[in-house]
Amino acid sequence: MKRLAREKSPYLRHSANQKIDWFPWCDEAFVSAKEQGKPVFLSSGASWCHWCHVMARECFENDEIASILNSLFICIKIDRDERPDIDRRYQNAVMAMGGGGGWPLSVFLTSERKPFFGGTYFPPEDNMGRPGFKKILKTISEIYRTKKPELIQISNKLMDSLKNIGSEKDEIKESTLQEAMLKMLSFLDMNHGGFGKAPKFPMTGALEFLLNRYFLSGFESVGSAVMMSLEKMSKGGYYDQVGGGFHRYSVDAEWIIPHFEKMAEDNAWLLRNYIQAYSLSGNDIFKKTAEGIIYFVKTVLSDPEGGFYSSQDADITSDDEGGYFTWSTNELKELLSDEEYKIFSLHMLSDKGRMHHDKSKIVLFNAVDIEKVSIITGIGAEEIKELLSSAMKKLLERRSRRPAPFVDKTFYTSLNGIMASSFIKASYILQDDNLKYFAIKSIERIKSLFLKDDRVYHTENIEGIIDDYIYLIEALIDIYEATAVKEHLECAEKLMNLCLEKFWDHKSGGFYDTETDILDMRLKNILDMPHPSVNASGILLLLRLSLMTNKNEYFRYAEEGLKFFALQAEEAGLNAAYYYCALDAYFNALKLDIRAGDNSNLTKAARTIFYPYKSIIYGEDEGSVIPCIHNICYEPIRETNGLEDFINNLRGR
Repeated sequence: MKRLAREKSPYLRHSANQKIDWFPWCDEAFVSAKEQGKPVFLSSGASWCHWCHVMARECFENDEIASILNSLFICIKIDRDERPDIDRRYQNAVMAMGGGGGWPLSVFLTSERKPFFGGTYFPPEDNMGRPGFKKILKTISEIYRTKKPELIQISNKLMDSLKNIGSEKDEIKESTLQEAMLKMLSFLDMNHGGFGKAPKFPMTGALEFLLNRYFLSGFESVGSAVMMSLEKMSKGGYYDQVGGGFHRYSVDAEWIIPHFEKMAEDNAWLLRNYIQAYSLSGNDIFKKTAEGIIYFVKTVLSDPEGGFYSSQDADITSDDEGGYFTWSTNELKELLSDEEYKIFSLHMLSDKGRMHHDKSKIVLFNAVDIEKVSIITGIGAEEIKELLSSAMKKLLERRSRRPAPFVDKTFYTSLNGIMASSFIKASYILQDDNLKYFAIKSIERIKSLFLKDDRVYHTENIEGIIDDYIYLIEALIDIYEATAVKEHLECAEKLMNLCLEKFWDHKSGGFYDTETDILDMRLKNILDMPHPSVNASGILLLLRLSLMTNKNEYFRYAEEGLKFFALQAEEAGLNAAYYYCALDAYFNALKLDIRAGDNSNLTKAARTIFYPYKSIIYGEDEGSVIPCIHNICYEPIRETNGLEDFINNLRGR
C-alpha cells in the first residue's frame, strides 16, 4: 500500500491516500496479476483533469468500490503527462472498442498488459446513460474468471489491429496545398469561429496553416475567416478575461463556457497563432491576447530559475467546477463602483455565461462590444476602456486572494521546448528581449536536467519520446536564430542525428514515437490530436536544418516523410493540418543568410519581418542579408526597406 507516495508525479502522489492498493506502472503489478489470476484495472489521468477528480471522489474514495478493486483486481494508476507513450496506446485501444477517448481513461487488461475492455469516466452507480462502476467491476471480474481464453484472443486481435499498417507512399504536389486549404475552410464555423461543432478545440495547426496560406496565396477571404476565429476565441470565456491565457477547450460552439484547466502546451501553440495574426494584421486585439497568454504563463506556469510548468488544474474541488474563474453578480457589485459595474455588466455579463451546476456563477466574456456599450450608455469608448481596465485590476486582485487551483510544477522537456520557441517568436514581434532571455534560461536548465549522455529524458528518470527530442531541437534552432551563437545550432543538429538514428523508420519514412517497442508496438502519427503532429514538426525541422547546414540528407529525409504520410494526411484533412505546414515549407521555405552585426537594424529586421517558413543563418559581417528561395540565392540586401520589399513581394504569389 501507499506505493504512489514514492512517485515523482504530483498526480500519483495525490492518489496515495486512497484505500486502493495502487501500483505505479511497473513489472511487479503484472507479475502479481499473473500469480493471483486477476485482471488489471488501469486508470490514466492528470492533475488538471476535472473528471479525473470527480471519478476519484465518487469511486476511488468509495469504501465499497475500493474493497471490490482490491479483492478482484490489480490496480495501476499512471499520469498521462508523465507517460504519454503508455496512455496513447491504451487510448487507441479504447477508441477502437468504441468507448471514446479522453480522461480519466479506465481500461481493463490481461496480465500480459493487453486491453479487453475500457472507457473513460464511470459513475459509481448507473447514471447519465453510463453503467455504474460497481456493476462493471463485478461483471468484468466474472467474465475474466470464466472466459479468460476468449478475452485473451480478443485482446490479441485488438492489439494487432493497432500496430502501424504500412502506408503506400504518394507523390507530393504543390496543388495539394490549395485543396487542403479549401477543405479546412469548409469546416470553419463562419458564425462563431473555430472548426466544427461543440465541443470546440482551437485546432492550432489548422489556424497556423491557414494563416500561412493567407500570406502566400493572398486570398483575403482566408485571412478574414481565420482572424474572425481568433477574435471570437479571445473574446469568449474560453480565454481567461481576468488572468490571461486560454482554457483547454470550449464546451459550447460560441467559446463561452470552457473546460477550465489551463495547459502549457495549448497556450504555447495559441501564442504562436496570435503573434502570427498580429504580424499579418496589426490588429491590437491579437497583440493584447498574446500579452495575456504571456502574463498567465509568466505568473502561473514559470519557474523563476528557468523552466515552464505543465498545467493548472480546473478546480479547487471537484464539486465546484470553475469556481476560481467564475463570479457572482453580488460579488461584482460589492467589488466595483456603480459606474464600473454598469459598464462591466453590459460588456462582460450574460445569461449565456451562467454555469450549468450553479446559475449564480458566471463566466466572463465579451457579451457586448465596447462600441455598442458606448452607444447604449452615451459614454465614450476611451472612458469605457479606462473603466473596464480599473474593474479588471480589482477582479484580478480579488481573485489572487482566492485559493488557487493546483499547478503541476513538473518539468517536461517537450513542453519546455514548445513554450521556449513560442516565447522567442513573441520576443521579436512584441520587442521584449526578456522573453528571449527567459526562454534561453529555461532551455539551458532543461538541458542540464534532462540531456545526459546523448539521451534526452521526458522528465526525471523517464526516457524521452520523439516529442522531447523534436521540440528541444526546435527551441535550440530558434535560440541560435535569436543569438547567432553557433553552439545551439550544433547541439540541435547533433540531437536531430540522434533522432534519425533512434526514431526514424528507415524502411518507409517518418518518426516512431518511441525508441523501442512499448506494448509490442511503435507508433507513427501524422494527426493533430489536437496539438500539431510531432511528425509534421520533425519534418519542418529537417527542412530548416537542410537550409541552415546545406546538408541535403536532411531534405531527403523530409521528402521521404512527406511522401509516406501524404495519403494519410489527404484522408484526415483538417486533422492533419500541420502536415500541410510541412508540405508548404517543402515548396516555399526561405533562407536568410545574415552577414551583419547581431545588433544591426538589418539583423533585427530579418528576425522580425514575418514569413511563414523562414530560416536564418549567420556569416561574416558584410552589412548585408542574402535571401535564398527555391534553391536560388538573390543579390545581397543592405537596407531594411529592401528586405521588407523582398519579403512583401513573396506575399500573395
